[in-house]
Amino acid sequence: MNSDKLVAIGKIAGTYGYAGWLKVIPLTDFPERFYKLDKVILNQGGKLGTFLVDGLKAHNNFYLFKFSGIDTVEVAQGFQNGILQIDESELYPLPEGYFYHFQLQGLSVYDEEKGLLGELTDIIETGANDVYVVDSPQYGEILIPAIKDVILAVKLEEKRMEIKLLPGLIED
Repeated sequence: MNSDKLVAIGKIAGTYGYAGWLKVIPLTDFPERFYKLDKVILNQGGKLGTFLVDGLKAHNNFYLFKFSGIDTVEVAQGFQNGILQIDESELYPLPEGYFYHFQLQGLSVYDEEKGLLGELTDIIETGANDVYVVDSPQYGEILIPAIKDVILAVKLEEKRMEIKLLPGLIED
């Protein structure tokens, strides 16, 4: 199992009841995907295991999972803070021009005038639009609004993002 091709979709927040149910915080914009899962990969501190999904219920802001072989609260407690993952090939397809955050992190960011700015290291979700955090050896941390006027191209196969900096985003 190659953990480089795995994508986190949930985090285990605790147990629920006494029969081994686990309370999961969704880490996906598509929690409805949970209802289609037959199995998940559980990453517990780098140790990976595949578990069959025996049951699933929505509960407040959580999802309750019942996995085959986890039948008591004592066993379930051992999975606290574990991460539910799926293979990258199982991701929901996104419309053209949209990307998963993990696909963008690590891209080299180039401005059309200044050339290489640095590496996209983080993404801040603001509600209106995302903001890309670029770590630049020359300019320090640059905050780039993820809007069409700024983002010119994303070339995943080249690990490259091309942008047009708005005035005032960096000091010359």
